[in-house]
Amino acid sequence: MLQIEGLEKAYGSLAVLAGVDLDIASGEIVALLGPNGAGKTTLVSIVAGLRRADAGSVRVGDVDALNEPKRARPLMGLAPQELGVYPTLTTHRNLMLFGELASLSGSELTERVDEVAEALDLVELLDRRAGVLSGGQQRRLHTAMAMLHRPRLLFLDEPTVGAVIESRRQILDLVKNLAADGCAVGYATHYLPEIEELDATVAVLEDGWIQARGSVTNLVHQHGTSGVRLSFRGDAPQLEGFQVSGTEAFRPATNPGAESARILADAGDWVTRLDAIEIVRPSLETAYLALTGRNDNTPRKEFADVA
Repeated sequence: MLQIEGLEKAYGSLAVLAGVDLDIASGEIVALLGPNGAGKTTLVSIVAGLRRADAGSVRVGDVDALNEPKRARPLMGLAPQELGVYPTLTTHRNLMLFGELASLSGSELTERVDEVAEALDLVELLDRRAGVLSGGQQRRLHTAMAMLHRPRLLFLDEPTVGAVIESRRQILDLVKNLAADGCAVGYATHYLPEIEELDATVAVLEDGWIQARGSVTNLVHQHGTSGVRLSFRGDAPQLEGFQVSGTEAFRPATNPGAESARILADAGDWVTRLDAIEIVRPSLETAYLALTGRNDNTPRKEFADVA
């Protein structure tokens, strides 16, 4: 459904995309990961026709999206990270307005508004102004507006940010159903467990190109690492053989249990600030860190800003 080949984009002397190749098949969910500034937003903006590419090609279905953006747009839905709801309008009017912008009308529009409102638990909120909704409720409305016209290609950027557990569940279930119906989904999230739950293909973007693409299982097998992680009160000390980021220090090890015992036996004065020592097994998180070599000093539990 989406075929990107050799996509390039630079801002002045800064090359953000340096020859990206990426495809998403109908019915496939692809999670696009990468550090801040990796070019994810630029990539999606070019596909959606919001920015111009310097080189390369983008096809959405059988449409040349770079040369015929007006033909490509009806095939796509986009829910960016920044909310796009009108706060002074009701939830229902927001849905109707965006449906009309997507060329829906009459009974088709009414039925589709009812369907997405039901799917995202917005029925009881239809008469409320969007501006008084909670952050999670606004996020669900924002997501609903992107899929009103049944796009064949849908991009969701952090769709569960600010959502409570119930709302997150509804959004994830909806994404699965969309893919089951044949929609190609590009999915960016702060929460790596969501990628595993969606059974998504992972594409890691850094340094302007796709560093790796594959299933979670394959990426963990090929790139996941084991080791020992130390957590400190305050900044972690610079320890030989450790990767230090904020309050944490990590050392790769093939036998992390034995390595943790050696670390504690050789501990220096820094041990008085040690809060926890953790044995790390290969996972999507460690595979991502191995591929990118950094974690942007973000909290590990939610793995913020990796998508």
